[in-house]
Amino acid sequence: MINKDVVKQLVEEWLQGNDYFLVDLMFGGDDRIVIEIDHADGVWIEDCAELSRFLQEKLGDSLGDYELEVGSAGIGQPFKVEQQYQNHIGDTVEVLDGEGRKVQGTLKSVDGRTFTITIAEKQHVEGKKRPVMVDTDRVYDMDSVKSVKYVLAFK
Repeated sequence: MINKDVVKQLVEEWLQGNDYFLVDLMFGGDDRIVIEIDHADGVWIEDCAELSRFLQEKLGDSLGDYELEVGSAGIGQPFKVEQQYQNHIGDTVEVLDGEGRKVQGTLKSVDGRTFTITIAEKQHVEGKKRPVMVDTDRVYDMDSVKSVKYVLAFK
């Protein structure tokens, strides 16, 4: 039986010296170990294969019947760790807040467990007859939103 902490420690060992970071480590009930990694510039398949070989070498026979799957966190998937927020500063994100409302805006900053997005919204401005679009900052707590994900834009 493989210990999840041992696998995590080995993944962290491989990650040192690389610009990758661990997003998720899951042990499935179907004898699968799924490891998700990410990188500011994207994930290369060769690096996933290298991590997989590294783990197979280190775990050896204890891997047994487990199926090892190493991949990227996946574009368009909800963020799971703070580093993903950091990597997407300046990008358009979609926030599903705790009350189920979706908001799209530009990820402006990340400070600890909070992040700020800038959204364009209509507001009534004194001296104007019609509402005008105004950039507004909204601050969210990572732990109080349901999800945040990168919005893939085709231009």
